[in-house]
Amino acid sequence: MPEPLTSDAFLAACTVEPAVFDLRPDYRAMLLVVDGLTPGAEAASGAADALIAAAEAHARTALASSPVDELPHIAAWRAAYRAFGAKPQRTRNSLEALTRRAEHGLPRVNALTDIYNAVSVLHQVPLGGEDFHAYRGPARLARATGEEPFDTTADGGTVIEHPEPGEVVWCDEEGVTCRRWNWRQGRRTALTDSTTTAFFILDALAPMSDAALDAAADELANALAQLGDRVSSSRRMIGAS
Repeated sequence: MPEPLTSDAFLAACTVEPAVFDLRPDYRAMLLVVDGLTPGAEAASGAADALIAAAEAHARTALASSPVDELPHIAAWRAAYRAFGAKPQRTRNSLEALTRRAEHGLPRVNALTDIYNAVSVLHQVPLGGEDFHAYRGPARLARATGEEPFDTTADGGTVIEHPEPGEVVWCDEEGVTCRRWNWRQGRRTALTDSTTTAFFILDALAPMSDAALDAAADELANALAQLGDRVSSSRRMIGAS
Protein backbone atom coordinates (compact mmCIF):
# COMPACT_ATOMS: atom_id res chain seq x y z
CA MET A 1 0.00 0.00 0.00
CA PRO A 2 1.52 3.38 -1.00
CA GLU A 3 2.48 5.88 1.72
CA PRO A 4 -0.18 8.58 2.21
CA LEU A 5 0.74 11.97 0.76
CA THR A 6 1.66 14.87 3.01
CA SER A 7 -0.59 17.93 2.74
CA ASP A 8 1.95 19.85 0.66
CA ALA A 9 2.66 16.91 -1.66
CA PHE A 10 -1.06 16.31 -2.08
CA LEU A 11 -1.77 19.94 -2.99
CA ALA A 12 1.15 20.06 -5.41
CA ALA A 13 -0.16 16.96 -7.21
CA CYS A 14 -3.78 18.14 -7.61
CA THR A 15 -4.78 19.10 -11.16
CA VAL A 16 -7.45 20.74 -13.27
CA GLU A 17 -7.55 19.30 -16.78
CA PRO A 18 -7.26 21.67 -19.78
CA ALA A 19 -10.72 20.60 -21.00
CA VAL A 20 -12.20 22.28 -17.93
CA PHE A 21 -10.40 25.54 -18.64
CA ASP A 22 -11.55 25.28 -22.28
CA LEU A 23 -15.08 25.36 -20.85
CA ARG A 24 -14.45 28.22 -18.38
CA PRO A 25 -11.06 29.97 -18.71
CA ASP A 26 -11.98 32.15 -15.72
CA TYR A 27 -12.24 29.15 -13.36
CA ARG A 28 -10.04 28.96 -10.27
CA ALA A 29 -9.89 26.27 -7.57
CA MET A 30 -8.71 27.19 -4.09
CA LEU A 31 -7.61 23.98 -2.36
CA LEU A 32 -7.18 23.98 1.41
CA VAL A 33 -5.99 21.19 3.71
CA VAL A 34 -6.64 21.68 7.43
CA ASP A 35 -4.85 19.34 9.83
CA GLY A 36 -4.98 18.82 13.60
CA LEU A 37 -8.76 19.03 14.00
CA THR A 38 -10.08 17.63 17.27
CA PRO A 39 -13.37 15.76 16.86
CA GLY A 40 -15.91 17.08 19.34
CA ALA A 41 -13.82 20.14 20.30
CA GLU A 42 -15.74 22.28 22.80
CA ALA A 43 -15.34 25.41 20.65
CA ALA A 44 -16.81 23.71 17.58
CA SER A 45 -20.45 24.35 18.31
CA GLY A 46 -19.95 28.00 19.26
CA ALA A 47 -17.83 28.73 16.20
CA ALA A 48 -20.43 27.16 13.93
CA ASP A 49 -23.37 28.92 15.61
CA ALA A 50 -21.93 32.41 15.10
CA LEU A 51 -21.02 31.82 11.47
CA ILE A 52 -24.38 30.27 10.63
CA ALA A 53 -26.26 33.21 12.15
CA ALA A 54 -24.15 35.63 10.09
CA ALA A 55 -24.65 33.58 6.92
CA GLU A 56 -28.41 33.40 7.35
CA ALA A 57 -28.59 37.18 7.89
CA HIS A 58 -26.40 37.74 4.81
CA ALA A 59 -28.68 35.57 2.67
CA ARG A 60 -31.83 37.37 3.84
CA THR A 61 -30.27 40.75 2.97
CA ALA A 62 -29.05 39.61 -0.46
CA LEU A 63 -32.36 38.00 -1.39
CA ALA A 64 -34.33 41.05 -0.34
CA SER A 65 -32.88 42.95 -3.30
CA SER A 66 -32.33 40.24 -5.94
CA PRO A 67 -33.80 36.92 -7.11
CA VAL A 68 -31.45 34.12 -6.08
CA ASP A 69 -30.61 33.14 -9.66
CA GLU A 70 -29.52 36.72 -10.44
CA LEU A 71 -26.95 36.98 -7.64
CA PRO A 72 -23.68 37.42 -9.60
CA HIS A 73 -21.74 34.29 -8.66
CA ILE A 74 -24.83 32.07 -8.72
CA ALA A 75 -25.67 33.37 -12.21
CA ALA A 76 -22.10 32.58 -13.32
CA TRP A 77 -22.39 29.01 -12.04
CA ARG A 78 -25.74 28.53 -13.74
CA ALA A 79 -24.07 29.48 -17.04
CA ALA A 80 -21.18 27.07 -16.35
CA TYR A 81 -23.62 24.21 -15.73
CA ARG A 82 -25.43 24.90 -19.00
CA ALA A 83 -22.05 24.85 -20.81
CA PHE A 84 -21.55 21.15 -20.03
CA GLY A 85 -25.15 20.14 -20.55
CA ALA A 86 -26.60 20.28 -17.02
CA LYS A 87 -29.90 22.01 -16.37
CA PRO A 88 -29.33 24.43 -13.49
CA GLN A 89 -33.02 24.58 -12.60
CA ARG A 90 -32.92 20.80 -11.93
CA THR A 91 -29.39 20.36 -10.55
CA ARG A 92 -28.48 23.45 -8.62
CA ASN A 93 -24.88 24.37 -7.89
CA SER A 94 -24.09 24.03 -4.20
CA LEU A 95 -23.97 27.80 -3.64
CA GLU A 96 -27.47 28.34 -5.00
CA ALA A 97 -28.86 25.39 -3.05
CA LEU A 98 -27.39 26.66 0.21
CA THR A 99 -28.35 30.31 -0.36
CA ARG A 100 -31.96 29.28 -0.98
CA ARG A 101 -31.98 27.31 2.27
CA ALA A 102 -30.08 29.91 4.30
CA GLU A 103 -32.90 32.44 4.03
CA HIS A 104 -35.01 30.15 6.22
CA GLY A 105 -32.23 28.41 8.17
CA LEU A 106 -29.17 26.40 7.16
CA PRO A 107 -29.16 22.65 7.89
CA ARG A 108 -27.00 21.45 10.80
CA VAL A 109 -24.85 18.39 10.07
CA ASN A 110 -21.62 18.48 12.09
CA ALA A 111 -19.29 21.30 13.11
CA LEU A 112 -16.99 20.98 10.11
CA THR A 113 -19.83 20.91 7.60
CA ASP A 114 -21.77 23.64 9.39
CA ILE A 115 -18.75 25.97 9.31
CA TYR A 116 -17.94 25.51 5.64
CA ASN A 117 -21.61 25.81 4.63
CA ALA A 118 -21.77 29.14 6.49
CA VAL A 119 -18.56 30.41 4.84
CA SER A 120 -19.95 29.38 1.44
CA VAL A 121 -23.06 31.55 1.91
CA LEU A 122 -21.22 34.45 3.56
CA HIS A 123 -18.65 34.69 0.74
CA GLN A 124 -20.98 33.47 -2.03
CA VAL A 125 -18.65 30.72 -3.22
CA PRO A 126 -19.32 26.99 -3.83
CA LEU A 127 -17.38 25.10 -1.18
CA GLY A 128 -16.98 21.37 -0.59
CA GLY A 129 -15.33 19.50 2.26
CA GLU A 130 -13.81 16.00 2.23
CA ASP A 131 -12.05 13.73 4.71
CA PHE A 132 -8.39 13.98 3.63
CA HIS A 133 -7.55 10.49 4.85
CA ALA A 134 -10.42 8.96 2.84
CA TYR A 135 -9.04 10.44 -0.38
CA ARG A 136 -6.95 8.11 -2.58
CA GLY A 137 -4.23 10.04 -4.36
CA PRO A 138 -4.50 13.69 -5.44
CA ALA A 139 -7.69 15.47 -6.49
CA ARG A 140 -8.35 15.92 -10.19
CA LEU A 141 -11.02 18.05 -11.89
CA ALA A 142 -11.92 16.58 -15.27
CA ARG A 143 -14.69 16.06 -17.80
CA ALA A 144 -16.08 12.58 -17.24
CA THR A 145 -15.96 9.69 -19.69
CA GLY A 146 -19.13 8.30 -18.08
CA GLU A 147 -17.34 5.17 -16.83
CA GLU A 148 -16.12 6.56 -13.49
CA PRO A 149 -17.81 5.11 -10.36
CA PHE A 150 -19.57 7.47 -7.95
CA ASP A 151 -20.29 6.06 -4.49
CA THR A 152 -23.53 7.48 -3.12
CA THR A 153 -26.75 6.53 -1.31
CA ALA A 154 -30.28 5.95 -2.56
CA ASP A 155 -33.33 4.73 -0.63
CA GLY A 156 -31.17 4.24 2.44
CA GLY A 157 -28.60 2.00 0.73
CA THR A 158 -25.20 2.40 -0.92
CA VAL A 159 -25.28 2.53 -4.72
CA ILE A 160 -22.74 3.16 -7.49
CA GLU A 161 -23.75 5.72 -10.09
CA HIS A 162 -21.86 7.04 -13.10
CA PRO A 163 -21.62 10.65 -14.32
CA GLU A 164 -22.83 11.75 -17.73
CA PRO A 165 -20.10 11.86 -20.42
CA GLY A 166 -18.67 15.37 -20.52
CA GLU A 167 -19.86 16.22 -17.01
CA VAL A 168 -17.32 18.14 -14.91
CA VAL A 169 -16.35 16.00 -11.92
CA TRP A 170 -13.85 15.98 -9.07
CA CYS A 171 -12.10 12.59 -8.82
CA ASP A 172 -9.45 10.71 -6.93
CA GLU A 173 -7.80 7.42 -7.91
CA GLU A 174 -10.90 5.38 -6.92
CA GLY A 175 -13.57 7.39 -8.68
CA VAL A 176 -15.73 10.49 -8.57
CA THR A 177 -15.81 12.40 -5.28
CA CYS A 178 -18.17 15.18 -6.41
CA ARG A 179 -20.49 15.31 -9.45
CA ARG A 180 -21.27 18.32 -11.67
CA TRP A 181 -18.39 20.43 -10.37
CA ASN A 182 -19.96 21.13 -6.99
CA TRP A 183 -23.47 19.69 -7.12
CA ARG A 184 -23.32 16.45 -5.15
CA GLN A 185 -20.52 14.98 -3.04
CA GLY A 186 -20.00 11.24 -2.60
CA ARG A 187 -20.31 9.10 0.50
CA ARG A 188 -16.82 7.57 0.53
CA THR A 189 -14.86 10.77 1.23
CA ALA A 190 -17.46 12.68 3.26
CA LEU A 191 -16.51 14.55 6.44
CA THR A 192 -17.55 12.79 9.62
CA ASP A 193 -17.51 13.50 13.35
CA SER A 194 -14.14 11.72 13.54
CA THR A 195 -12.38 13.67 10.76
CA THR A 196 -9.02 15.05 11.91
CA THR A 197 -7.71 16.32 8.57
CA ALA A 198 -10.09 17.95 6.10
CA PHE A 199 -9.69 18.90 2.44
CA PHE A 200 -11.74 21.82 1.11
CA ILE A 201 -12.37 22.97 -2.46
CA LEU A 202 -13.57 26.52 -3.15
CA ASP A 203 -14.76 27.00 -6.76
CA ALA A 204 -14.58 30.49 -8.30
CA LEU A 205 -15.70 32.03 -11.59
CA ALA A 206 -15.75 35.68 -12.66
CA PRO A 207 -16.88 38.08 -11.26
CA MET A 208 -15.36 36.65 -8.04
CA SER A 209 -11.84 38.05 -7.74
CA ASP A 210 -8.73 36.26 -6.51
CA ALA A 211 -8.74 38.57 -3.47
CA ALA A 212 -12.32 37.60 -2.62
CA LEU A 213 -11.44 33.94 -3.01
CA ASP A 214 -8.46 34.38 -0.67
CA ALA A 215 -10.70 36.13 1.87
CA ALA A 216 -13.13 33.20 1.87
CA ALA A 217 -10.27 30.73 2.43
CA ASP A 218 -8.92 32.94 5.22
CA GLU A 219 -12.25 32.98 7.06
CA LEU A 220 -12.63 29.21 6.70
CA ALA A 221 -9.10 28.55 7.99
CA ASN A 222 -9.52 31.00 10.88
CA ALA A 223 -12.83 29.45 11.95
CA LEU A 224 -11.42 25.93 11.83
CA ALA A 225 -8.36 26.99 13.84
CA GLN A 226 -10.70 27.02 16.86
CA LEU A 227 -11.29 23.29 16.52
CA GLY A 228 -8.07 22.10 18.12
CA ASP A 229 -4.91 23.21 19.88
CA ARG A 230 -2.58 22.47 16.98
CA VAL A 231 -4.63 23.18 13.88
CA SER A 232 -2.59 24.07 10.79
CA SER A 233 -3.55 24.70 7.19
CA SER A 234 -1.97 24.86 3.77
CA ARG A 235 -3.46 25.96 0.49
CA ARG A 236 -2.95 26.22 -3.24
CA MET A 237 -4.88 28.07 -5.94
CA ILE A 238 -5.08 26.54 -9.43
CA GLY A 239 -6.03 28.72 -12.39
CA ALA A 240 -5.65 28.69 -16.15
CA SER A 241 -2.53 30.88 -16.19
